Amino acid sequence: MTTQPRIMHMGAFVLGAGHHIAGWRLPGAQAGAENFELLKHIAQTAERGKFDLFFLADALNTSPTMHPSMVVRLEPLTLLSALAMCTKNIGLAATASTTYSHPYNLARMISSLDHLSNGRAAWNIVAGAFPAAAANFGLKEHPEHSERYRIAGEFVEVMKGLWDSWEDGAVPMNAATGQFVDASKMHTLDHHGAHFDVKGPLNISRSPQGYPVLIQAGASEIGRDLAASTAEIVFAVLQDLQTAQDFATDMRGRVKKFGRDVGHMKIMPGVCPIVGESEADARAKLARLGEMSDAATALRVLSERLGHDLDQFDLDAPLPPLPPSGMMQGHAVTLTKLAAEKNLTLRELRDFTSAAMGHRLLLGTPEQIADGLEEWFAAGAADGYNLMPPYFPGAFDDFVDHVVPVLQKRGLMRTEYVGTTLRDHLGLPRPAHPAATAAAAAVAH
Repeated sequence: MTTQPRIMHMGAFVLGAGHHIAGWRLPGAQAGAENFELLKHIAQTAERGKFDLFFLADALNTSPTMHPSMVVRLEPLTLLSALAMCTKNIGLAATASTTYSHPYNLARMISSLDHLSNGRAAWNIVAGAFPAAAANFGLKEHPEHSERYRIAGEFVEVMKGLWDSWEDGAVPMNAATGQFVDASKMHTLDHHGAHFDVKGPLNISRSPQGYPVLIQAGASEIGRDLAASTAEIVFAVLQDLQTAQDFATDMRGRVKKFGRDVGHMKIMPGVCPIVGESEADARAKLARLGEMSDAATALRVLSERLGHDLDQFDLDAPLPPLPPSGMMQGHAVTLTKLAAEKNLTLRELRDFTSAAMGHRLLLGTPEQIADGLEEWFAAGAADGYNLMPPYFPGAFDDFVDHVVPVLQKRGLMRTEYVGTTLRDHLGLPRPAHPAATAAAAAVAH
């Protein structure tokens, strides 16, 4: 029996105006969170690079002081449904909140995307990091952190139950016999929980992947447990190799604790690559981006990630001690640790965060970028990466045109798609329907 070589999984994590807060200002760059032609170009470029997935962030509020990519943007599932018609192989991942959605509607929408794309849908499960969203849904306040994750756990349970409303082959549409559906293969969920009462069944048949691929980015204890119990891709904020290895070891241990196969969870940290003809050229690109940055927006982005308003503090002093954040805990822990280790002033931390929003920054030639990606992959700290280009389309085109061939030559990335679904790309099994699992167990006994 031959063992397939381990390959690096790649996601294009897309913010339409680029991940650097000033990326959209560069000559040739575009501010494209509502620019369908640009978003189509990014998706098709990612597919040309044999990426696993195209991955959209989202939030349910807005402000002129938010990151430029998040001020105005298209609704992710609507956008991905359009992109499904323009692509053939690449996975399509949408962020959707468990705090401000309802399981029935969301299960139906994501299952529809999986059908429309012939099995390429993924759901990024978020509990909701922005308190400002609460008022948009008639709530006086944002639920506290642990409560949001309890809601999320039950939400995922309901979603899976709804996706199992119909067994495979439940809709034969047999014109000869007149049988449109096999009623014996329909299952009513009838869920009554602490946060949701959902009868079901879902009015859409079981999708090509069984369940869309599940993505999660929890960093707190309760968040890591949710990721370990449910996620097939874990999106992480990590800065150094040792921390990344420790995170991977912890997550794989938790996956085992929940009785899951460790190989069915892919750890994919965020990475912002700046590709140059030389390291000096890449650093010059970063410097140009820094010169164009708006200081107020940069500080607001850092405040969001640390979970505290930083306007009152001295920019040229060290980051002051802050109480634990109830918002983006992964970002808060990573950035606070980085500031302490590097003895950064608040201004320096602000400028660093403006480049990649707290994620790992890689600068240099295509070979140097490939070296940095290979190091963590070979060390078991990552199964792949979510690429966060500082601007579009040029920075992403540079990565696909110049870094991907280096990785392919080293045998680290695929040169062709083998399967047709996102689960195929990731080496994940299609979940069996619970009824089929129960029937197989009965036969075995």
